[in-house]
Amino acid sequence: MDVLWISENGGPRPHNAAQLAASKGYLWIDAGAEDLAANPDAWRDEIARLTGVQLHDLHLQDAANPVHPSYFDNTTTYEMVVFRRIVTDAPAAEPRPAANGKTGIPLLASLRTQPVSFFVLGQALITVRHGYSATCQEMKRRLAEQRGEVPPEGRRDRAPSSIGPLGRVPSGPAELMLRLLNGMVDKYLALRQPLTLQLDRWQRELLNPNGRFRNWLALLDARIVLRRLENICEEQYDALSELRDAAMDRSEDAWGSGAFDQRRDALLVRINDVMEHVNRVLSHARRMESSVETAVQLHFSATAHRTNEIMRILTVVTVIFMPLTLITGIFGMNVDHLPFVHDSGSFWWIMVGMVLLALLLWSWFSARRFLEMRPYRVAEALARKAGLRAGKDDPDTADRL
Repeated sequence: MDVLWISENGGPRPHNAAQLAASKGYLWIDAGAEDLAANPDAWRDEIARLTGVQLHDLHLQDAANPVHPSYFDNTTTYEMVVFRRIVTDAPAAEPRPAANGKTGIPLLASLRTQPVSFFVLGQALITVRHGYSATCQEMKRRLAEQRGEVPPEGRRDRAPSSIGPLGRVPSGPAELMLRLLNGMVDKYLALRQPLTLQLDRWQRELLNPNGRFRNWLALLDARIVLRRLENICEEQYDALSELRDAAMDRSEDAWGSGAFDQRRDALLVRINDVMEHVNRVLSHARRMESSVETAVQLHFSATAHRTNEIMRILTVVTVIFMPLTLITGIFGMNVDHLPFVHDSGSFWWIMVGMVLLALLLWSWFSARRFLEMRPYRVAEALARKAGLRAGKDDPDTADRL
């Protein structure tokens, strides 16, 4: 458990609830889920000693649950937000061989999330995280820089955080939580470019007329992960929406309906900003999923169109050789009185007639344009249409297409 004292006026850190109530500032208590799971009663008693607030048992169970979805709940003394963050400190997955013999890119397959629980009290913020959090560590370093202290030594060689320099310390526990949430959401925004590049490469392979796409399992994994990302973002958006409603209700109870509250407005602006970031990730995941489905449909449409063209050519060839086969079958009958059978030059006359008939049929089919090879014109037109539709929502996608 790491206890930080955050105050604009400085001063010593309070060591119990009475000192905290008499001070001007708040505590940030950062703990790992393994500490909570090891001894929940002692952990809760320590929190009660520092803050004077008794956390509920069910909320502690939710905080220790590694598979808990994003969630919001509140009581008369605190609010609880569970937020699933992207695990960026995990070791890179080993490249796995794809079905086409090439090395598959493990970006989507290695996408994992872990929950972080926030308990927002009047003068304290409690975070319970599963594993190492680069965002929390970066925030601690930024707060240390703001106080003029030496940045704490730690795992700074990990993935970079999206938290920039702090112009001022967060004014309260709620603002500190929203800054941490904003940094975690920006990790999702950082996935957009590599996801787009990988899916664009698969789309080009799907629509390549000179190749055959074989990496279907990786494409299926990508669709599954995009659906997971969409569900995670929807849960996050719902939790933040309930947090915003609770903040508005609490402010109206304290100040009266319609009253101006600068702190309430600043808090709502930050909540709306985090929700807008989550909504951007959600919209991008939906666009990528729709783009993958469109590329698969175009692939099968182009394959079906090419098959139809091949069958058309084979049908034309069959129709040309059908009368020739009929002629050879007639003159191959064992009949004594067959015309031209006993003529010495009949063979060449029959061959010339068959060649002329074949040329006549070939010329007729060519005039009717039955022999043109255009297997990918439909697919190219559909791809162009899909690119224009995607460009309305994502200009970068239109430029690439």
